[in-house]
Amino acid sequence: MKIFNKVLVVAIAVLLLAVAITFGRVRSVGAATTTIDLGTAAPFAILSGTPNITDSPTSAIKGNVGLYPGPGSGIGLLCSQVDGTIYERDNTGPLCFVDNDPLLNQAKQDLTDAFIDAVGRTGSATIVPTELGGTTKTAGVYASNSTTFGITAGQGPLVLDGQGDSSSVFIFEMNADGTGLTVGSGSTVSLINSAQACNVFWRVNTAAINTTAVFKGNILALTSITVADSANIEGRLLARNGNVTLINDIIDVPICEVPPSPPTPPTPPTPAPGSNNLGPNLGLPYTGK
Repeated sequence: MKIFNKVLVVAIAVLLLAVAITFGRVRSVGAATTTIDLGTAAPFAILSGTPNITDSPTSAIKGNVGLYPGPGSGIGLLCSQVDGTIYERDNTGPLCFVDNDPLLNQAKQDLTDAFIDAVGRTGSATIVPTELGGTTKTAGVYASNSTTFGITAGQGPLVLDGQGDSSSVFIFEMNADGTGLTVGSGSTVSLINSAQACNVFWRVNTAAINTTAVFKGNILALTSITVADSANIEGRLLARNGNVTLINDIIDVPICEVPPSPPTPPTPPTPAPGSNNLGPNLGLPYTGK
């Protein structure tokens, strides 16, 4: 009987410890910054408003491209530049463009919803200086204490640290009347410790990415996005109302890598009828009593 009582006490202690660990994990996950759902806009490397998408025709784009409500004739890209589909609403572009007004309309609505979602994160934002170059940020929501975000090459890279969590989310945002995002020539955004470009969001009024910059993240702009010569972007250029301008750039829509699921533990053998496995399962000697 004494051995049985000891076994019972140990079993209860193990159960309470497991509950405490599980509860702690739930609280930690619940407090994390959740991602922004782009809906049908997610496959687009470029989604623009009015009047056009322009490019010196040497940019390379991996992902879909769309313009809405502007006409297909306003898309200044060749199909050979795009590893994806170029969507138009009115069949005024080249024959290789795909006419799909409902899809573009929905994608722009989903972009608007994503923009509004980001606006709602302001209350939990950490206020940071305008200059982000030379700093390291962990997952969270960040707002500028001025009217713009800047990343200047001479200040060093902006480093986004996932801290080993591939689902970590980074949101940078400011009021719609702010100038927006200015990424300096030769500047860099780098990702470390499992941070992923698919989970980095910039909600701004306008964005300007200058020559040879290396940039990570999804730009959700109220108006226009301008990318200068030879920039390399792992992210999306999503302009709600304005245009997107490119010059000899690389834009690669990011895909989130999902970590592999842990292996399923083997099923323990079923004890024989009438046997008592309580002792051996807890690592205690079995006495048969």
